[in-house]
Amino acid sequence: MRLDPSPAATRGFVMRAALPLVAALVLSACAGMNATQPQATLLKAPALGLSADPSTVLSLQDAWWREFGDAQLNRLIDSALASNPSLKIAQARLARAQAAADITDAAAGPQLNAGVDAMRQKFTATGMVPPPLAGAIYETGTAQLSGSWELDFFGKNRAALDAALGVARAAEADAAAARMLLASNVARSYFQLIRLNEQRQVAQRLLAQRAQLLDLVRQRLDAGLDTRLELRQSEAALPDARLQIETLQEQMTLGRNALAALLGQTGASLALEIPAGDAIRNTALASNVPSDLLGRRADIAAARWRVEAATQDVGVARAQFYPNLNLVAFAGFSSIGLDRLLDGASKQWGVGPALRLPLFDGGRLRANLRGKVAELDAAIESYNATVLDAVREVTDQIASSQAISRQQDAQRSAQTFTESAYEIAVQRYEAGLGNLLQVLGAETAVLNQRRLSVDLAARALDTQVALMRALGGGYRAELPVSVGMRCMDCGPGPQ
Repeated sequence: MRLDPSPAATRGFVMRAALPLVAALVLSACAGMNATQPQATLLKAPALGLSADPSTVLSLQDAWWREFGDAQLNRLIDSALASNPSLKIAQARLARAQAAADITDAAAGPQLNAGVDAMRQKFTATGMVPPPLAGAIYETGTAQLSGSWELDFFGKNRAALDAALGVARAAEADAAAARMLLASNVARSYFQLIRLNEQRQVAQRLLAQRAQLLDLVRQRLDAGLDTRLELRQSEAALPDARLQIETLQEQMTLGRNALAALLGQTGASLALEIPAGDAIRNTALASNVPSDLLGRRADIAAARWRVEAATQDVGVARAQFYPNLNLVAFAGFSSIGLDRLLDGASKQWGVGPALRLPLFDGGRLRANLRGKVAELDAAIESYNATVLDAVREVTDQIASSQAISRQQDAQRSAQTFTESAYEIAVQRYEAGLGNLLQVLGAETAVLNQRRLSVDLAARALDTQVALMRALGGGYRAELPVSVGMRCMDCGPGPQ
C-alpha cells in the first residue's frame, strides 16, 4: 500500500489522530483528581498591629550603614560584602537556582535533535527478518533530525517555570538576607570595638587615679593619719584596675579578630583606627512600623517567593491529572548498506501527535497532589512564622531604643551632678577647705558615670543596627501580582 505524502493528507492524519483528545478529556476524570485545598492562610497586617499609613515610612537606603557618618565603617562593610566567603556561598546558591529555572524554561519549548547511527549487524535467521537479510551480516545507517513540542494545554509547563522562578527569586532574597546580616554584624562588631576602647580609656584613668590614691595613703601613713589597713586596701586596688584593663584588651583582640574574619582577613592584617564614640552619628528611629516597610525584609521576601513556588507546584501536580499531548516529527535517511544512506530512496519522515493519559496509577497522582498541598501549607506557615518573628524583632528593638533613650537621659542628669560635685571638690581642695581624698572620691563617681555612658551609647548604636536589620535595610522585593498584592498587605494565602 502506498501512502499519500501530500501536505493535505498529513494535516488530515494529524487531525484524525487528535480526535481522541476529546475522549481523553472525558476519561481523565477516571484519574480521580482530589479537590484538595490548602488549609493555611497568610497573616494580615492589621492582626499584627502594623500600620498601613505611608507617612510613617522610614527613609531607609540600600547602604543604610552610611547613615552613621563613619568613612572607615563604610570601607569595612564594602570590603566584607566583596570578599566574605559565606556571602559568596549564598551567591553560588542563587546562580544554581537561576540555572535550574533556565533548564525548566528550556524544557517547555520545541526540542530538535540530530542523530547519526552506523552499525554492522548480523540479522537473526529464525526471527521475523525476511530473506535475504535473515542470517546475513549487513551495515545499517540512520541520519535524521527528530523534534518534539509539548502542547501545554493545561499550564503544567508554565506552572513548573513559575515554580522554578519562585525558587530562584527566593534564593536571590536569601542572598540579600545574607548581605544584610553580614553588614549588620560588621557594624555591630565595629561599634563593640569602639565601646571596649573607650572603656579601656576609662579603666586606664581609674588605674592612674588609684596609683595617685596609693601615694596619698602612703603620705598619710607616714604622717600618722592612716593605718596599714588603708595602705593594703589601696595596694589591692591597683591589681584589680590592671585586671580590668587586661580583660578589656583581651576582648578587643578577640573583637578585632572577629571583625577581620567577617572581612575575610586575619586580625594581624586588619588596618583599623578606632574612633571616638561621639564621632558616630545616631540615626533616627520610628515608633510605628508600616507593613510595607516590614515587607522589605529579605527573609520575608524569600518566604513569600517560596509560597509562590509551592503554589505553582500545586498547579503542576493538578495538571498531572490531565492528558499530555506532544507533537512529534522526524526526517532523515535510513538504509541497509552505508553506501546507500544518502540515496533519495533512503529518505524517511514522520509527523504526528503523541498522547499520554493517566488512567489508573494506584493513587500516585493523588498522593503527589496531597504532598504538594502540604508543602504549600508548610510554606505559608513558614512565612507566617517569619513575619511574626520580624514583628517581634522590630517591636523589641523599638522598645529597647526607647528605654535606652530614657536611661541616657537619666544617666546624663546623674553625670551632670557627679561632675558638678567633682568641680566643687577640686575648688575646695584648691582653697584649702578639703583634702585630695575627697577629690579622688568625687572623680571615681565621675568615672563610673562615664563608664555607664559608654555602655549606653554603645547599646544605642547596637540597637539602631539591629532595628535596621529587622526592617530589612534597603532591600526591595519585586513580586508578581499573584503574590505581591496578597503579601504586601499580608492577605489570604493562595487557594
